[in-house]
Formats: sequence, structure tokens, C-alpha cells
Amino acid sequence: MIFSKMKKYFLLLLILPIALHVFAQTPDDPQNKRYYDINKNIDIFNSLLRELDLFYVDSIEVDNLVQRTIHSMLTRLDPYTEYYAEENMGDLQFLTTGEYAGIGAIISYHNGQVVINEPYEGLPADKVGLKAGDAILEIDGEDMREASVKEVSDKLKGIPGTTLKLKIERPGEKKKRSFTIEREKIEMDPVTYAEVTNEGIGYFHFSSFTTRSADRVKETVVNLKEKGATSLIMDLRGNGGGILEEAVKVVNLFVPKGEEIVATKGKVKQWDRSYFTQEQPLDELIPIVVLIDTGSASASEIVAGALQDLDRAVIVGNRSFGKGLVQTPRNLPYGGNIKITTSKYYIPSGRCIQALDYSHRNPDGSVARVPDSLTNLFHTRSGREVRDGGGITPDITIPQKSGGTIAYYLMTDNIIFDFVTEWVQQHEEIAPPHLFRLSDDDYDSFVRFVQSKDFTYDQFSERSLRQLKSMMEFEGYMDVAAEEYKALETKLKPNAERDLQLFKEDIRSLIESEIVQRYHYKKGVLRHQLSNDAVYDRAIKLLTEPDEYHTLLRPDSLPVIPPAEEIREKIKDQYS
Repeated sequence: MIFSKMKKYFLLLLILPIALHVFAQTPDDPQNKRYYDINKNIDIFNSLLRELDLFYVDSIEVDNLVQRTIHSMLTRLDPYTEYYAEENMGDLQFLTTGEYAGIGAIISYHNGQVVINEPYEGLPADKVGLKAGDAILEIDGEDMREASVKEVSDKLKGIPGTTLKLKIERPGEKKKRSFTIEREKIEMDPVTYAEVTNEGIGYFHFSSFTTRSADRVKETVVNLKEKGATSLIMDLRGNGGGILEEAVKVVNLFVPKGEEIVATKGKVKQWDRSYFTQEQPLDELIPIVVLIDTGSASASEIVAGALQDLDRAVIVGNRSFGKGLVQTPRNLPYGGNIKITTSKYYIPSGRCIQALDYSHRNPDGSVARVPDSLTNLFHTRSGREVRDGGGITPDITIPQKSGGTIAYYLMTDNIIFDFVTEWVQQHEEIAPPHLFRLSDDDYDSFVRFVQSKDFTYDQFSERSLRQLKSMMEFEGYMDVAAEEYKALETKLKPNAERDLQLFKEDIRSLIESEIVQRYHYKKGVLRHQLSNDAVYDRAIKLLTEPDEYHTLLRPDSLPVIPPAEEIREKIKDQYS
């Protein structure tokens, strides 16, 4: 009897912890359940990786497998949340500071070799005489003929002041060349080119928002004014952004102290911030036109959008990219780092310009732009209408001409690069960048060069046509519309000989830019492109006609919008 009671008591004690364990593993509280799900999936991943390592038929490269898995996972979130392993931390540093220690050249893989693509002006590679097209054979005696771009890049980088010996093969020369190069701390100048036009307009192209880039802009503007500039064109085309604080400082050069330029809002409320101008402006009266295009993103859009919202500048060009997301670097174990999207940003009118909704994907995994019909209306300081959800729409839009895909393939297949490499060997010098034009004879030579390379290319339209054919066959319409389909197929079939003439001006422009870069570097290319640039010309015209400029910024028929403090109070629910 006593034994029976003891047995029941023992069973009760045994069942109780099991029940508690089951209860603890299935929490009802949403927050606890989230922690449980995270730990459960980490445990599953650890177990899966261990089983693969033990029993998979072939040996696996654990680091490579895990890093590809991480990359695939982060890609499902947005393109800006990125993982950097310890060995890739230099890439992250270069993105944020624009600095690294090396020889100062872009390299790429071409025809089975790593070649110099572009030596930067005045930096070690340029100073010793390296040229675009030089194939890298050896670094410090180590054979690089079979090396990847990353392996060569790692060998070229090092401690400032140290030297390396480089052996190269130059196109058109039989004898190999050797160079001794001293590595330097490479800091890319964010101001690509600056000039004062004959009309007294200061122009500068600003390429990236890296550390201290706002100081460089300030220095450039001061210099332009000293040279007689009475108005400014800030060219942000192709500027993919960078450090948010630098964007605020750039805006501060032209607007009063104490203005809210951008507010960030995310999941962690303690990290929400408002960024105000901290200094007295350099010049809050000088007329400004900002140039943007689809390559202007992030910090570029903060500058363009804030100056538009505050009616401080007229925006000219094409709608910007629409990146209203902010990334924050977070340290990880073993020297790694994750650049993680932590918040959205809102510019002075209260709008967020994020154009793509990464949290709601299409069934095929693609991401759609926010339809114009779903965007919300906001107002600038003087009452002009602006919208969210679609980047920055210019005050004056200049339509962009779309070229044929043949130009894209001529660039990516290095056909233009190789032609220019040969062309440069036959020409010691060229006309000044703004005057240089490729002759018709030289273009005919290029056509013959393409034909000698057995160049073939695919067209997006042709691929779409094949998909259309499959759909027509599936739905039974092929017999009904066979004649029309055949005519369309004939028109859209890739034809290099035809397209080299049809898109001659676009291709000629690409060749000219590549040639000018070999002689006059990046700033020369920019100067050349400005000589036939409808967006730039429209900005010049606008600044030489003050009445139009001021009418665009402050139409008489519009009401004046209340101060920023009043706007913030009204739109605080918009922050999400």
C-alpha cells in the first residue's frame, strides 16, 4: 500500500517537469513565442549544417556554404542589408569613407586575365605610367595569370608606404614591362569636376557622400564664388548616396541654422532621430539648380528633396531612384559586420520617397514600384505640391532618350574597351574634351572591328517575344495570328549590322567617353558629356532667366505653408 502510494507520487514528480518543459516550449506570449521561433530555427540550422558536414557524399566548404546562405537570406529583405565577413571589411570601409590603401586603379577580368580598367589621375598607378588595358602578370614575383580579380585586388592593397613590384603585358607590345609602385592611402575626391561658365554660373559634379565630403563641397562652392559664380548647379546625377549626416551638412550650406532636414523612424524607437542644420549657412540667397536622374539615390535624394521642400533650389532632370531607407552598421562575431536597414527617412514636407515596397513581394519574388495612384500629396514650404513613394520628381523634367541594348552589350563584352585600346595606340593626343568628336571614318573602323569579333547579342524584346509565342501556343492563338507574329519577329530579331547604324549616335557617344577617359580621366569625360547635355543646358537657361527661376519656386497663387514645427505636429502619425 505504501509502495503503491510512493509509486504514484514518483510518477507525479516525473510527469510534472515534463509538463512544465512542454509548457515552456510552447509560449503563449507573442514576444516569447518570437524568441522561441528564433532559437528553434537557429537550432535547426546548426543541426542541418552538422549533418551535412558529417554525412554529405562530398566534402563541403563550410564558410562558402554559410556565406552564400546568409547572402540569399538577406537578399529576400532588401538590396541594402548586407553581411561583410572579416576579410571583406575593407569594402565596407571604402563605401563609407572613400578611402583605402593601394595603387589607385580599377581592375577587371577580361580575356582570361585581370587587367587595368582605369588608373585614377595623380595616384600611384597613374604616376608610374600604367594604362587601361595593361594585363597583370605578376605581383612581387607571384604569378597572377590564373588569379581572380579579388585575389589580385588583395595583393595590390596594403599598408601605405610599402612597395610592390608589378609585371604587366601591354597590348601591341611584345616586351613585358615591370614597375615598382609605392602604395598610398587612396582617398577618392567626391567632387569630380567644377567650373565657372561664361554666364557666371558655378557648376560642380558631386559623386558620393563619404566622410568629410560636405567639407569638400563647401570648399568647392567657396572657390567657385571667388572665381565669380553668382549662381550654382549641383550635379547629383549618378550619385548613389552615402552618409546621411554628410547630406544634412551639404543642405546646411544653403539653408538657415535650426531647420529640420530629415527625420528617421524605425522599429527601435530609441534610435529615431531628427537631423537639424547646426551651423550658419555659407550662402542662403544664391540661386541653385540641382540635377538628378534615376541613379541619384539615398543621401542625394535627401539633399535634392530637402532643398525642394524648403523651396531653396529648382530640381531639373529625371525622377530619382526612390531609396528612403537608412542603413546602420552592426558588429558581428569574428570580425564581421552587417549593414542593416533600420529605418525610413522623411524629408521636411513629411514625405518618405521610398519607391519600392520590399515587405510585399510579387509571387515571383520581384518588387514593384509604388503606383502613382497610391502616393500621397504633400506641400513644400511655399505650398507647391510634392508626392511621396516615388523618389524626387524634378520641377522640370527632361525626358531621357533610351538607347538600344546593343550599346549595353558592346560595353559589357569589352568590345568598345578593346577598340579604344587599339585606337589610343595610334593617337598621341586628342582635342580638348568639350571639343572632341569621333569621326565617321573612325566609326566605320569600329563597325569593321565589331564584325571581326563575331559579335552576337541578345535583346530583351526577343526574349519577351519567345515568351509571347509560348503563351499564344498555349492559349491556341498561334494559328490566328501567325502572320502578325512572323512580321514582329522579323522586326525584333537582333541584327548587329542594322543596329550599329540605328543606334549610331548612342554608340559613338560611349566610344568618345572611353577615349576621352584615357587622356583626360573622369573630369574630362564629364566635361565632354556636358558639351551635349540637354539637362545641363536647361539648367543654364533657367539660371540666366531669373523670373522663371523664382516663379517655379514661389508661384503667386499658392498659399504659404506654416513653419516646420507646425508641420511636424500635424504629420507625426505619418512616421512609420
